[in-house]
Amino acid sequence: MPSTEELLKRLGVTIDPGTLRLALTHRSYAYENGGIPTNERMEFLGDALLGFAVTDALYRDNPDRSEGELAKLRSAVVSTRALAGVARSLSLGDYILLGQGEILTNGKDKSSILADTMEAIIGATYLSHDIETVRQMVMRLIAPLLKDAATLGAGTDWKTNIQEFAANRKLGAIDYQVTGTGPDHARVFESTLYIGGQPYGTGAGCSKKEAEQESASATWSMFSAPAEIPAD
Repeated sequence: MPSTEELLKRLGVTIDPGTLRLALTHRSYAYENGGIPTNERMEFLGDALLGFAVTDALYRDNPDRSEGELAKLRSAVVSTRALAGVARSLSLGDYILLGQGEILTNGKDKSSILADTMEAIIGATYLSHDIETVRQMVMRLIAPLLKDAATLGAGTDWKTNIQEFAANRKLGAIDYQVTGTGPDHARVFESTLYIGGQPYGTGAGCSKKEAEQESASATWSMFSAPAEIPAD
């Protein structure tokens, strides 16, 4: 693993070394190293902190939006897809401690792992500082997402969107083909979305539902490009 100094520089914060290491410890690595603590508790904390920071910003910046609209915008900004994008911009995957199975399957670039670790980093920042430091860091990292929330889908249920889109255009039956890999303690599911027998987007997640949503999201992104939209 490369030195974390560069990662901290990109984050714009300092984090206690032990706390940072824990934030970067995926359960697959912990399992292979005698059951040491994982980053999952810190991820739980970071999820709540992220939600607060984003909710606060959306509430202040969108005085004319309804509660329902704000909730959809927040869902888009804190989605697995959006957080994984932030993590990739930080090259966070290079720093995550993974078990050999995840290393062999390129776990450092899996959206679910990246998003979860990003939340753990937010939790670690809070433990090393305070909530205002967390809020400032989150705003630096996700400011572009707040501006582009509408194009991210504003918390859309991607599977529902695809279902309606395919039905309206009579594209054929929808089928999610899902496979699972890895041991039970670190199971990863991969989904490919088929429409009318043709493969479209793929996605991965820690559950079948999450993998299906990610593949639906990827398919929607394909359809959002004018050249990719199938004819009626």
